[in-house]
Amino acid sequence: MLSAAALPLVAGCATTSSASGGLTADYTESAATTTTLSLPRDLPTTTVARATTTTSSSTTVLPTFEQEPVAVSAMAEPLSAVGREDGEETARLQERLLELGFWVQSTDGIFGLTTRQAVMAAQKYFGLPATSSVDESTAEALSTATTRPQARSDRGTLVEIDKSLQLGFFVIDGVTEWVLNVSTGSEIPYSEPNQNDPAKIEEGDSITDPGLFKVDRERAEGWWDGDLGSIYRPKYFNGGIAVHGSGSIPNYPASHGCVRVSTPAMDWIWEEELMPMGTPVWVHGSIPR
Repeated sequence: MLSAAALPLVAGCATTSSASGGLTADYTESAATTTTLSLPRDLPTTTVARATTTTSSSTTVLPTFEQEPVAVSAMAEPLSAVGREDGEETARLQERLLELGFWVQSTDGIFGLTTRQAVMAAQKYFGLPATSSVDESTAEALSTATTRPQARSDRGTLVEIDKSLQLGFFVIDGVTEWVLNVSTGSEIPYSEPNQNDPAKIEEGDSITDPGLFKVDRERAEGWWDGDLGSIYRPKYFNGGIAVHGSGSIPNYPASHGCVRVSTPAMDWIWEEELMPMGTPVWVHGSIPR
């Protein structure tokens, strides 16, 4: 295990500079052994090509791929526009979200946090307004889908962060298994008091840099009060930039540079070992303007 003194300096969820001196890192970490990061093929860094398809009530924008996505059946009994109501229809919604790969914590019929996040992820993927509420267009898109969502990567095992869609894809052996709503860096410069030492001012650009990285540090134990705010069970992949749990994952880029997911989703990532040390993390695209 590396000592804190031997690690890159971090502040909250972004690499920053301090107006009153260097930053400090006060947390427990694990370090991966040195490996060469490689994927089965070279991955482009441009935005995925898009194709437009039209349903009876909306225009849906979907990605195009070199390989065919995994097929699913359209629902024999279409979903209803439940809004955010609890009930049996929401349990059907949750089952359909899981079938398509939009992770939810439970199929209990309660329209809770992870259901709202999964609906928002689906709306982003299908090119619909990301309201987290199931309207007619969202119900139709979910009911009539005949393929599972697919990342740009169709080989290897990695986590793919699409800044253009504000989605995280978990690709296992070339197959997109899961999709999460994420919020990446806002790309708005900031100058804020250090949360641990208000006499210091943290400054930066809130950018989630594109590129191919790997998970090289992590912190398993709950919340950590970073210099730019609290982060939950982070998986670091680019200096001070991490995928981590947060209490706020809106439908737009809002972080200081990290990739936010819900805290239940972060627990699930740890429990299912979806981002072990050394996992490639590919960040691409441009944030919506």
